[in-house]
Amino acid sequence: MNRLSDSALAARVAFDIPDGAYVNLGIGKPTHVSAYVPEGREVIYHSENGILGVGPTPPEGEEDVEMIDASKRYITTAPGASFFEHSDSFAMMRGGHLDIAVLGAYQVAENGDLANWATLDQKFPPAVGGAMDLVVGVPKIFVMMQHTNRDGSPKLLRKCTYPLTGLGVVSRVYTDLAVLDVTSEGFRLVELTKGNSLTDVQAVTEATIHA
Repeated sequence: MNRLSDSALAARVAFDIPDGAYVNLGIGKPTHVSAYVPEGREVIYHSENGILGVGPTPPEGEEDVEMIDASKRYITTAPGASFFEHSDSFAMMRGGHLDIAVLGAYQVAENGDLANWATLDQKFPPAVGGAMDLVVGVPKIFVMMQHTNRDGSPKLLRKCTYPLTGLGVVSRVYTDLAVLDVTSEGFRLVELTKGNSLTDVQAVTEATIHA
């Protein structure tokens, strides 16, 4: 099957973010979305460590060691960017002041349950972190993830087996194989990565994909 690269997947997510939106980018793959704002749009990216107006990654050699996001990734800032303490940042997240959050995931269930903070073979002390605040306070949750685990097992499930971050919170899932909406009927296909068939993608998805 054809799989999108991380950069192509980030660009696909960015395409669906409307002009003027305030968006939190979660740790990991979602941080790359800030580099792909479609021409003619202004999107204000938020990082939970206290930045509003996150820009793309700086060119190699031009990093500022004091300019990092919640993933400890070097960033630039957009014109008009602001900085604030954690309490203000979490007030934005919990208080409904953001429009969209783009998060990574270990598992997503067909009813929109999200598991993105612990696995059964956890090597480090688990900590759900700010994701639980985002899924409660942000009205639209996009998930950006690989469609399968490294061994080929599915990550889009009938029911999550890992500890949950939130119940029924996911709006849309972007994977390297397909884009899927979460509906009252379960996963509904939005589009397939070019060259893939629904039959092939369904074969690596535990939950049913409705066309």
